[in-house]
Amino acid sequence: MPPTGSLSALVASLWLLNIVLDTGGQLAFKAAAGDPAAGDGLARWKHMAARPWLWLGVGCYVVEFLVWIAFLSLIPLSEGVLLGSINIVAIMIAGRLLFGEKLTRLRVAGIALVTLGVVIVGVGG
Repeated sequence: MPPTGSLSALVASLWLLNIVLDTGGQLAFKAAAGDPAAGDGLARWKHMAARPWLWLGVGCYVVEFLVWIAFLSLIPLSEGVLLGSINIVAIMIAGRLLFGEKLTRLRVAGIALVTLGVVIVGVGG
């Protein structure tokens, strides 16, 4: 395992790819689940299963799983999990931009704190 405290190019690339895949998967699932034409009950599930958004989300998660395993093979678990928490920030911002979801003052404060924590872990290990 490389020393903590600095991210190698490979680790940084895997980390960024994980963020993109996790965010993309969440957004795809939201797009599949948020269709008002879906109906209720079993009809809703059938409608979602027929939409490419659901399968794009599943595909993102399958690839993300492989990227995450590769990422964790290169850094300590405690550091990897903390760095992975930035996904929450990316998903919240993307949800705001693409779905108009609210970012309250408390959520923005949470985004800032998570981001600060990730920066501290990424820089200082």
